[in-house]
Amino acid sequence: MSRPHVLLARAVFPAVVERLREHFEVDDNPADIIHSPAQLTARLQGKAGAMTTGSERIDAVLLAACPELRVVANMAVGYNNFDIAACTAAGVLATNTPDVLTETTADFGFALMMAAARRMAESEHFLRRGEWTRWSYDMFTGSDVHGATLAILGMGRIGQAIARRGALGFGMRVIYHNRSPLTPEQEAPIQARYVDKATLLREADHLVLVLPYSAASHHAIGSAELALMKPTATLTNIARGGIVDDAALAAALHERRIAAAGLDVFEGEPAVHPALLTLPNVVLTPHIASATVATRRAMAELAADNLVAALTGGTPPTPINAAGLKR
Repeated sequence: MSRPHVLLARAVFPAVVERLREHFEVDDNPADIIHSPAQLTARLQGKAGAMTTGSERIDAVLLAACPELRVVANMAVGYNNFDIAACTAAGVLATNTPDVLTETTADFGFALMMAAARRMAESEHFLRRGEWTRWSYDMFTGSDVHGATLAILGMGRIGQAIARRGALGFGMRVIYHNRSPLTPEQEAPIQARYVDKATLLREADHLVLVLPYSAASHHAIGSAELALMKPTATLTNIARGGIVDDAALAAALHERRIAAAGLDVFEGEPAVHPALLTLPNVVLTPHIASATVATRRAMAELAADNLVAALTGGTPPTPINAAGLKR
């Protein structure tokens, strides 16, 4: 009996590739080429499964051209690169990698927030340019994190992990807005209080975005929302590009209508809005919130677990569309 063929759309840990070769005929991508939609469609011909990342769009057009495809395993917790309705209609199982990156991503989000609040990137560039010649009382004065109001938009696993760091580690007052409130039992350990979105924005000293991207959350933070924030507030986005209107944010930062921002994700990434690149009061990182060796390895292993289970008669540990399991 022939073994299923699978595509590894991007480069991944060699040990994970070898593990998958024990079960499948593997078409891998050690050069880490990012494929155009046409190239991806071509490479998926005859494939029963694929391990993907956020750079591969799986939609109705591709699925119609790849009738043998049965499972797409995203090496990410987000899956806005998948058209889930189209996957379900085509009988294709979609999976992701939740949980394994929660704590690492929360660490990074908190670090990015602190870097923005305390002007770390701006002051480092100042020092590297050789401009530090003396001390002054107001040199790079920023805003405190301890005791401040931490406002979280989106309160899933990562949002709750950030809230826990803020409340228990830094004595912060935690408020949040979400599609639905947490239960009192979930709120109590992280000392979080549900508020409406307008209140969240008005009261935030430090706003952190951790909501999933969808059509409904596109530009959830735009000019109107930024206008509600304090001029001393910071904004941190570790969610997805497109949740923030980057042009509106750049204008607000330039005009000092908010104090600073920390951004790990961008609209149209890897492109970054040119105005953001010119601003001193924004910390920019290249979508690396989950980037520790241990976490990225765990993400790859979980994606592999999903792929192996789906194509060898097992139960994938983290399905997105349970209806896809029927096939």
